[in-house]
Amino acid sequence: MTTDVALYLRRFLTTHLAGLRGCSANTIASYRDTFKLLIVYFRDERSIPAGKLTLDLVDAAAIAGFLDWLETSRHNSISTRNQRLAAISSFHAWLQYQDPGRMASCQEILAIPAKKHGRPPVNHLTVEQTRSLLAQPDRSTRQGRRDATLLATLYDTAARVQELADLTVGDIRLQHPAMVALTGKGAKTRHVPLMDNTAALLAAYLAERRLDKPGQDDHPVFFNQHRRKLSRGGVAWIIRKYQTQTNNPPLTDVDISPHALRHSKAMHLYEARVPLPYIRDILGHVDLSTTDIYARASTEAKRRALEGAYPDIVTDDLPEWNQDQGLLDWLTNL
Repeated sequence: MTTDVALYLRRFLTTHLAGLRGCSANTIASYRDTFKLLIVYFRDERSIPAGKLTLDLVDAAAIAGFLDWLETSRHNSISTRNQRLAAISSFHAWLQYQDPGRMASCQEILAIPAKKHGRPPVNHLTVEQTRSLLAQPDRSTRQGRRDATLLATLYDTAARVQELADLTVGDIRLQHPAMVALTGKGAKTRHVPLMDNTAALLAAYLAERRLDKPGQDDHPVFFNQHRRKLSRGGVAWIIRKYQTQTNNPPLTDVDISPHALRHSKAMHLYEARVPLPYIRDILGHVDLSTTDIYARASTEAKRRALEGAYPDIVTDDLPEWNQDQGLLDWLTNL
């Protein structure tokens, strides 16, 4: 016999999330994974198999135990714990309208607070580190030209790694003003301008692979030997490969992920005095408060403030950046 947990979960994941709310496949997968873990928790920690799990057993005490189990047994971070709690809360916020008799139990679960944790530092590269990484690919080889174009595009657009992996030829416009269309969270699309050097790299790359011909709009821009789009892991592997080749301790000793390049572009824009609302739009943030992390993390901005307050103590001049030429132009001669 099908349990009430199974029935309501099916309706929540399909009819509600996928149908009424129109959530993306990634969002639905994240919710699904949360409930898979919850079922595993009941099986392994409470000896309740999936076929006997009912809503009466999923109370506030059980959810609190599940959250502790994520941290202690699975060694999940606090942010991951809070993400799982958000998925469970969303389910119970919906459930109380489907079964009002369970409203009290649902509201007890909804009252479980997210766990506070310190804000992690913004992991980003300096200008010199970014220049060194982008200069690593050997552009005399076909693969090196692809990797140089990939790294430049990832940095210049400040794209999330999945946004880069999903990029198709039709998303790129190389005519002036050059730009790319990135589709991010919530299936929202934003248009990000390209610097001239990145546009030139992309034009040469697409021509070399004959992707500038008609009928190629749906082809992935960056692909593997089977002509399938690169995975997120594949992009991360390319970055790690060139990081290890640098033989430059300031670069090889730092943690570089695809997201670190996104953070780096945002920090470089902020330190070049680009207004936060523009940076927000480039990154695709919904709220300016999210973008504000770069203002809080910027040591250059703090240094400028100190120079203004104590001009006799701090005498070094900041570098002059030519914004008309563009960040990527002065960053590296691509």
